[in-house]
Amino acid sequence: MADCAYPKTPGAAPNGSKSTKEEMLAGKAALDKYQAEVNEYLACLDKESGESVAQAGDNADQVKQIKLLTVKRHNAAIEELTMRADEFNQQVRAFNKAKK
Repeated sequence: MADCAYPKTPGAAPNGSKSTKEEMLAGKAALDKYQAEVNEYLACLDKESGESVAQAGDNADQVKQIKLLTVKRHNAAIEELTMRADEFNQQVRAFNKAKK
């Protein structure tokens, strides 16, 4: 299980209290692109896991290890995406507050 390429995380979110609207929109576009790449990665993991489980056949220990590794990789990707989204949302709130 190594064919699925983990997506490159976007850079830090723009500083909402100092950024322009255009910079914030660029940050949103980068986050949206990253989210799409994470979704592709997760679909690849599911496919790869299914193929590996099929190859493992009746080997219950190997199937268990494949599934465990897949869950760990899936959860790590979701946690990173959530962290990046939370960071961006925090900066959006700072942007909105600064523009009032």
